[in-house]
Amino acid sequence: MPKAYLILLLAVVAETIGTTALQASQQFTRLWPSVLVVVGYGVAFYLMALTLKVMPVGIVYAIWSGLGITLIALIGFVVFGQRLDWPAVLGLAMILGGILVIHLFSRAAVH
Repeated sequence: MPKAYLILLLAVVAETIGTTALQASQQFTRLWPSVLVVVGYGVAFYLMALTLKVMPVGIVYAIWSGLGITLIALIGFVVFGQRLDWPAVLGLAMILGGILVIHLFSRAAVH
């Protein structure tokens, strides 16, 4: 896996941690989850910025948002008990399929 993809994956993980903490912060009324939101997003955006040195912004953002949406939906289900109906699951599968198409077939992914 090229280094840029590893950094982007770490950015997605940091963003997912920040978003999970956002839910746990209860609208920024709890201190430590709120701190984790700021740190998670800060690390995520820094790492995403590093990937923009070697990858186009459209590709980075497509991968970032697609993986982030999927991970947050999974965490919402497992941690917070939020249910998804079949159309939502199908939509998430299509998002993941789009990421795979970009990764496997696009020459625009790394410049």
